[in-house]
Amino acid sequence: MWLLRGLAWALLSPVLATELSRQESSLLKSLGLSAKPSPKNPVPVPPVLWRMFRKRETRPDKELDSCRVEELNVPGNIVRVFADQGRFLPEGQPGGRLCLRKLLFFNLSALEEGERLTTAQLELRFHHNSYQSPRPGRFLELRLYPASPRGPPRPLVERSFVRLHKSLLFNLSSALKGSGMPGRNLTLVLEISAAGDGGSPRSLCSSADAFEATSLLAVTLGQQCQAARRRRRSPPSLPPVTPSPLCKPRRLYISFSDVGWENWIIAPRGYLANYCRGDCPFPLAAELNSTNHAVLQTVVHSLDPQGTPQPCCVPVRLSPISILYYDNSDNVVLRHYEDMVVDECGCR
Repeated sequence: MWLLRGLAWALLSPVLATELSRQESSLLKSLGLSAKPSPKNPVPVPPVLWRMFRKRETRPDKELDSCRVEELNVPGNIVRVFADQGRFLPEGQPGGRLCLRKLLFFNLSALEEGERLTTAQLELRFHHNSYQSPRPGRFLELRLYPASPRGPPRPLVERSFVRLHKSLLFNLSSALKGSGMPGRNLTLVLEISAAGDGGSPRSLCSSADAFEATSLLAVTLGQQCQAARRRRRSPPSLPPVTPSPLCKPRRLYISFSDVGWENWIIAPRGYLANYCRGDCPFPLAAELNSTNHAVLQTVVHSLDPQGTPQPCCVPVRLSPISILYYDNSDNVVLRHYEDMVVDECGCR
């Protein structure tokens, strides 16, 4: 018997492996991924994404809209942080007062068709907490404009600073929505210049010398989050531990390591997904969340058990989860996925 089972498994395993691969590809596509990510140079998770993820993880008792980013007060279910892949440019300003000139390049090819950009926030980071101008009347000027070969472009940002802080944030939402992000790439030029009277250009530029990095936080609204599908949810309840033959949610914990996804999913390591199982007997009780069709089907089944099956026990209410992961371009993404946890079952 053992030999027959082993032979049957050997014959079926290639077919099973092919079918599992097909199912995995279909699921990854629904999650917005072209293939299973394999991070080659995983970057640290940006603190802002950790804060957003942990906020949702620690507030399971409160209704949360999975199609809105509360921290930024904007619609969206996908939050990405793109690292700058640009380079420093020669300082060509006469007089030597240009402290820093840098080409900023963000590869936005990870954005899916149908996503709607709701917020884009550029962050400039410096090595220290703040930089005070050494004398009154001296300050730094910051300009940010599109990298365009067609004449002098109109600046997106023009700011003057007496003090440069460790982190500077600029909202580019309007500019990017208007441009439509051609080619799924964003290329900008950043300039920081010394201004004011007195002092050498180098002493005026000392603050800008501590420039560290640039990143772009983009919030988008995926196709799942259409206005008509938004709904309020009551807090999910855990499935009962006591056994019951009736249709109810049953406990099922899915570990991402069991399905080979632990290399690209950062958090959580797994989640309580649950599933539905149980009988839908005649007469159907009110707690079985039955439809009128299911009630009539059980009546017919009681009269003709061979010709008409009983109603099926299926999910009737599901809730989302938040996943922090690396995408196919090694970007860190926080995404809220609908219909991942079975909260209630019913007879259908």
